[in-house]
Amino acid sequence: MSVEEISPKQLQQWLSEKKPFILLDVREQDEVLVAALPDHMHIPMNLIPIRQNEIPDDLPIVIYCHHGMRSLQVALYLSENGFDDVYNLSGGIDAWSLMVDPSIPRY
Repeated sequence: MSVEEISPKQLQQWLSEKKPFILLDVREQDEVLVAALPDHMHIPMNLIPIRQNEIPDDLPIVIYCHHGMRSLQVALYLSENGFDDVYNLSGGIDAWSLMVDPSIPRY
């Protein structure tokens, strides 16, 4: 099973077009306090199995983490558990900071 990747530039386009989707941050709370994307839903990766019922399944879901590895694992997990429209933000919030919004701190 594979998960579709979305680039920071594509995500920026979705945001500018006001496309409806869920932005899911799967990093730890201390990471979210350093840097986060606006209007995200935060569920740490290790809590996804017990909190996946909180994630709407009627909209596309873009998942992100620091560099894109944890979010890819969560995207695969959600895809295997009945979520159809799941995307991994390639490069994570670090790539977002480099390519789209340098005001987002890098760590």
